[in-house]
Amino acid sequence: MKIITLSIITSSLVMAGAYKVPEQSINSMALGAAYVAHTEGADTAYYNPANMAFMEDKQFAEVGLTWAHLPRNEFVGNQAYSATEVYAANNKSEIENLQLPFMHYVANPIGDFRWGTSLTIPGGLTKRWESGHQKVSAEEFTLKVIEVNPSASYKVSDQFAVGGGLRFIYSEGVVNSDGGVIKPLKREMEGSTIEFGYNLALTYKPTADINMAATYRSKIDLGEEGEANLYISGVGKQFDASVKVPLPAALNLAVSKTWEDKYTVEVNYERTYWSAYKELDFNYGTPIQAALYDSFDASKPKNWNDTDTFRVGITAKVNDTVTVMAGYAKDETPVDKKYVSYELPDSDANIYSVGVRVKANENLSWGVAYLHDAKDALDITASDANVNGIIGKFSEGGADLLTVGMAYTF
Repeated sequence: MKIITLSIITSSLVMAGAYKVPEQSINSMALGAAYVAHTEGADTAYYNPANMAFMEDKQFAEVGLTWAHLPRNEFVGNQAYSATEVYAANNKSEIENLQLPFMHYVANPIGDFRWGTSLTIPGGLTKRWESGHQKVSAEEFTLKVIEVNPSASYKVSDQFAVGGGLRFIYSEGVVNSDGGVIKPLKREMEGSTIEFGYNLALTYKPTADINMAATYRSKIDLGEEGEANLYISGVGKQFDASVKVPLPAALNLAVSKTWEDKYTVEVNYERTYWSAYKELDFNYGTPIQAALYDSFDASKPKNWNDTDTFRVGITAKVNDTVTVMAGYAKDETPVDKKYVSYELPDSDANIYSVGVRVKANENLSWGVAYLHDAKDALDITASDANVNGIIGKFSEGGADLLTVGMAYTF
């Protein structure tokens, strides 16, 4: 790894809904991730590996691609560098478009055991402010995250199963900031890391038409070591650098009910433990210049809050060929107004999703799903005492995601 990048990772992936992408399959996108208790396809390996124990004695595979469109964030307000340095800072971020592939597989059972694996892109961000005061701290923040998640299940009885897996995460990113004539400081950082974690799952079926499930994804401490290129008045110097930041744990509790083998409703509650993210603190092998300390070395308080997300999904099998789905979620941001920054002006959101699956033949099916993440406007006043000197209103933003994919059983 060449350059330290945890500021990107914790400013993007570690968000309740802004740039964390829990929807990693056709069904999950169509249902707004209300997809834990009632999982049926190859994506079961990712969303609830315990349910692999109840699947048919076949092999399941699914591949697909999600296009994520991130509209501009619009800011109207002021930037305060001190009590006497307050400037108008009206601006718009750049429009971003990302491509997020996924792949899932579930193998044939081996007695009461079964295994599967998933390749997903569970988070990502490209946020760019190419002008104005925003550029001083967030000219570009880009993150790519790839997760490989092998998993296994054990069927304890016809009503109860457990599962779990290992999480192998690779991430790479870029973070640039340029104060220009406003503040003659500049940074250029890029790099990568590999980290590990685990996930656990269980499913209980009190009756044939009711599923009750719980899943847990572990906290992963992202520790990076590398180098940072820092500039003052056009003169640059390279430093050894390190930082450690957690990717918080997440707990999902879900229940589903099916009627007439055609209609299914699932309700899901997700608790994400963002309070593990208390500060961002870079360390350097040698002392940096005093003029750079406040911008690049001083510990940055985060003090994020644990969040609750509530989801509901509806599945209807129209006939033997067509299945339609829809979902809604109420998402909560972990970021208090005091700690909002330009690289992640996040707020609470309402999430709406729809989708359809069509069977082409006995083995092959295809599907398409769409999700709209509508962010609330975020108004930061002087009384909020924002630590980054932001006083004003963020609007627009959010995300639109379109997923297409195909599934095969054999």
